[in-house]
Amino acid sequence: MTLRFLSSCSPVPLSADQVLGGFELGASLMTDARQWPVQSLPMPVLQDESVNMHETWLVDTPVESGLTEGIAWRRTEGLLFGVISLSEQTADPLSAVPPLRQVSERAYQRIFRLLDQQGLPHLWRVWNYIPDIHGEQAGLERYRQFNMGRGDAFERGARSVTEQVPAACALGVVAGGSLSIAFLCGASPLVPVENPRQVSAYLYPRIYGPRSPTFSRAGLAYLGSQELIFVSGTASIVGHESLHPNDVVAQTRESLDNVAAVLDEVAGRSRLGRMDLSALEYRAYVRHPFEVAAVQREMVKRVGQAPVLYVQADVCRQELLVEIEAFGLRDI
Repeated sequence: MTLRFLSSCSPVPLSADQVLGGFELGASLMTDARQWPVQSLPMPVLQDESVNMHETWLVDTPVESGLTEGIAWRRTEGLLFGVISLSEQTADPLSAVPPLRQVSERAYQRIFRLLDQQGLPHLWRVWNYIPDIHGEQAGLERYRQFNMGRGDAFERGARSVTEQVPAACALGVVAGGSLSIAFLCGASPLVPVENPRQVSAYLYPRIYGPRSPTFSRAGLAYLGSQELIFVSGTASIVGHESLHPNDVVAQTRESLDNVAAVLDEVAGRSRLGRMDLSALEYRAYVRHPFEVAAVQREMVKRVGQAPVLYVQADVCRQELLVEIEAFGLRDI
């Protein structure tokens, strides 16, 4: 089986029968009912705000589709892509647990049950998008409420919060929408990778919230004759502290230094050695649209002509102006 990734401003034809799933990003999202799971993200595409971008995972083997506990999913042998969106309006109003924490835990509990049911127990990569990420709920920032719900689900599902945790990102979208989570899972374990320049996110001190984020800095996975590298959302953090306040250029450089450091660590675990920065595909989340040109200039200096999708989003810490994620596919 071979996995491919397609990024285009045109959607995949609705008749496509080897689509595993994907993403739609833009200011005005499509509403057609597609036959595969799509994570629809209300994020303006900063290269051209008049277009939507469609990112699609494709396979060359037959796929099976399903809808389980609100999770739209598609799978093939050894790999599954799923999407779940939960409104905080579905939270129990009588519970003492804040709504976002409730639905975050519920979403992850459902994901874990699906993985076990499908015999694909290993979570590889997760994309989390949180409405009004910096708002406050029950006296705590909403991002921290999300981290509590996610961590609760890992623990109650008897999953480690410090070992074999997936690569992931968590970004903010406009207020009023639903929590949206997309994920890739597989039959074989992910090889989690940390960054020696940074404290592991799951070991952050309590100044960042009652529960640390549950993700690895990157992950390495194998699917048939392919090697997959997932670089989590990466920002201008060294140790556990944010650097270069109010300087998007310096933050972009620091973020790319962190991506490079992660790739150095991946090289020691990979069957194929180091992957160059220019060989990856990227998403760059930019807090302020007027700063995208500065981010783009720094990206081109370091990654050359590698594909980069620039979108507007709120990064998890208010002082951070840019976050960069990436992935790579290689034949063994």
